[in-house]
Amino acid sequence: MAHPHRRLPHTHRLRGEDSPLVRPYVLTPAERRTQKHHRHSHQQHMRRRALWLAVHGIDVGPRRIHGVMVAA
Repeated sequence: MAHPHRRLPHTHRLRGEDSPLVRPYVLTPAERRTQKHHRHSHQQHMRRRALWLAVHGIDVGPRRIHGVMVAA
């Protein structure tokens, strides 16, 4: 067993610069804007899809209105 204060010969210390992602949940302002844009685009796509389906007689409208489940 190695002495607790003795360094092993082939170990390397990890440097923060060598790790690409330290905390992946932290976003830069540019990443935050991009993520918000994608979320907004997806919501708009879903609204347009629901409208198109409604024009063709298919109701996909909300399942929950003011917190109350409604029939489709």
